[in-house]
Amino acid sequence: MKISYNWLKQFIKIDWDAEKTGELLTDLGLEIEGIETYESVKGGLKGIVVGEVLTCEQHPNADRLKVTTVNIGEDAPLQIVCGAPNVASGQKVPVATIGTTLYTEEGEAWKIKKGKIRGEESHGMICAEDELGLGKSHDGIMVLDSDLKVGTRASEVFDIENDNVFEIGLTPNRADAMSHYGVARDLKAGLLQKDILLELITPSVSSYHVDSRTLKIDVDVQDKEKAPRYCGVTISGLKVDDSPSWLQHRLKSIGLSPINNIVDITNYVLHELGQPLHAFDANKISGNKIEVKTCTNGTKFTTLDEVERELHEDDLMICDAEKPLCIAGVFGGINSGVTEGTTSIFLESAYFNPVSIRKTAKRHGLNTDASFRFERGIDPNITEYALKRAALMITEIAGGEISSDIYDTYPNKISDFEVRLSFDNAKKLIGEEIPRETIKSILTSLEIKVNNVTETGLGLTVPAYRNDVQREADIIEEILRVYGYNNVGTTEKLNASISNSTRFEDYKLQNIIGNQLASQGFFEIMANSLTTPKYVELSAQLNAEHNVEMLNPLSKDLGVMRQSLLFSGLEAVSYNINRKRGDLKLFEFGKTYHQYSEQREEHKHLSLFVTGNKSDEYWDPKVQLSPSDFFYLKGTVEIILQRLGLHRLKSSPLKSDLLSEGMSLSLGKLKIVDFGLVKKTTLKHFGISQNVLFANFNWDNVLEIAKHNSIKFKAIPKYPEVRRDFALLIDNTVTFEDIFTIAKQTEKQLLKNVNLFDVYEGKNLPGGKKSYAVSFTLQDENKTLTDKQIDKIMNKLQANFESKLGAELR
Repeated sequence: MKISYNWLKQFIKIDWDAEKTGELLTDLGLEIEGIETYESVKGGLKGIVVGEVLTCEQHPNADRLKVTTVNIGEDAPLQIVCGAPNVASGQKVPVATIGTTLYTEEGEAWKIKKGKIRGEESHGMICAEDELGLGKSHDGIMVLDSDLKVGTRASEVFDIENDNVFEIGLTPNRADAMSHYGVARDLKAGLLQKDILLELITPSVSSYHVDSRTLKIDVDVQDKEKAPRYCGVTISGLKVDDSPSWLQHRLKSIGLSPINNIVDITNYVLHELGQPLHAFDANKISGNKIEVKTCTNGTKFTTLDEVERELHEDDLMICDAEKPLCIAGVFGGINSGVTEGTTSIFLESAYFNPVSIRKTAKRHGLNTDASFRFERGIDPNITEYALKRAALMITEIAGGEISSDIYDTYPNKISDFEVRLSFDNAKKLIGEEIPRETIKSILTSLEIKVNNVTETGLGLTVPAYRNDVQREADIIEEILRVYGYNNVGTTEKLNASISNSTRFEDYKLQNIIGNQLASQGFFEIMANSLTTPKYVELSAQLNAEHNVEMLNPLSKDLGVMRQSLLFSGLEAVSYNINRKRGDLKLFEFGKTYHQYSEQREEHKHLSLFVTGNKSDEYWDPKVQLSPSDFFYLKGTVEIILQRLGLHRLKSSPLKSDLLSEGMSLSLGKLKIVDFGLVKKTTLKHFGISQNVLFANFNWDNVLEIAKHNSIKFKAIPKYPEVRRDFALLIDNTVTFEDIFTIAKQTEKQLLKNVNLFDVYEGKNLPGGKKSYAVSFTLQDENKTLTDKQIDKIMNKLQANFESKLGAELR
């Protein structure tokens, strides 16, 4: 949300610089994310002065150019070559001096330099209004008032405005601060705690009166639940035109584009007071009647953006006697808005039900300044005041007269909130005791009425516009934010309680594995659990019927809960690759969500994503870059399993339409992890052209198994281990797992490790054969092994390999 500092000063006369004010607003909970500079004329006309044309002669080498001498108040006049047809001696003109920066209509900067034009020196530039940013005309130079003093800075002559604009990161609960008046109200309370007492100035509507009753439009509010309060008035005889410059500056400073004086005034009051308004062309209201109601489901309605929409039966509409005119509180209709030919309007000011507006806005994918405020809850008691404020501005700027009484229906007044505050509870939550007079002062400054005071607490009435302050805890939060979080002292003593938890709790194992992955160069990601329903179409193993759908999605691309962590992770991979970060190692702890016929289920997973090179570029030519491959991912998976104490897992080929070269590891009936290379058809959907490896741990199963794991300790062996190697000629169909299994079955006690350290396929080998170089580590924990024992084991291994695998020693 943007707040203009100049605009803010209309409500509270503060003379602080913008940075200091921004710090106080941030301390009050209105976080200032940035301060921008606004200039109504880009560059602020720096370097532009008033000059007087002394002479104007024809350029000797160009028919369309003139050579002038211009007095700008310096010792000697400047010679300036000018191409404007209307330049003449005796004129007062704006002159851009050497070094001045001017800006094109697109905002591109260019600097005035000394130069020669067709052989004649030119020491500046006599400017047209579009070259200064003061208008769009380029027919000739600007001719200024002859009474102006030569050398006067142009910034003193023209009506330009320089402003500081706060960008406030407003939290959703602070509906009361969605206007300049609301921010000023908070600022006043904050200044009071610094012993600075300033008056909060509100625009006066005391001059409001009905000029005539010549245009009466009947109002019928049929749905009072969705429209608890509705006000309206007619204004006749006005003229739609451009807004005055001061009003345009106000809107431009906060990023709004001026449209016409009527629409600009409604936008101005919205950002001034926080009350959305809407102006209808009175001549387009059939039957001189306004009906506030819902329409039949499927009714067609075209909004101002020229999009035809189908209305829902719960959408609140502003209608006339024949047709809908506006989606209440959200967006106007194309056939009822103010145009250049409008002479009379019906001006609406209302309080709509926040829930109804929020659902309608989300349903149609609309997010307007009006809906932003209505759906958070505006002040129901400012409705008539804002209407009078806007009506007075319209008659002052656009002319015309107020031609009806105000129609105001408010059958069930929205009550203020009654809250009881305990001093002891305030002390307990804040952490220190704030003086009671200070508490009362803070609450009063926030327009919270103190009804009664006792030894134990306060009886309070909170105004209806503070719909986020309804509990004692909310009151304490208000006290603390104005008192200042930084003013609460910290103690030197830290109290902590010891929790009774096991080492196998989820967060502990998650931290262990997360730290391990981080030490291996992985970065943790946290992807959105909401995703697009289209992703289930990428795999036959996913079913659209199992999607957990959002009742009120933020957008179509965030309409369901994810069934897999793969796609959200690939989004992150694609995002990084597109920004030249192609070497990635990512992991995420997250959940998947599934809808079944009778229940919903969620399951926790750990996902790994690896792509690009294993390491960064290095200066040493001996260190070669190597791309991450299946075996790198497999090694990472095995390290995780080893750290978790999961052993003797059964492996099997993975059948998946998303992964190729995949492997699945399980323990009994519990699947632990699937991993492999993501198929190129899947990667193509995300615009990824390089290989991506993916591993998916079923974290729920990991936790279940980890609960039953026990730590075993044993003494460090005193006796040496022995290594023996075999070079085995085997069939291509034989795997290392086959060799490993036979070796372990052959010698269960003394064989400690089996390792494959070389594979050869190629020349000098029979067809269909390959060579495996395998090492065997033997050790007896009670004595030193003899050669006789070692040879006996190796002979036994050789015999089993030959008989069971058809292996030969090379």
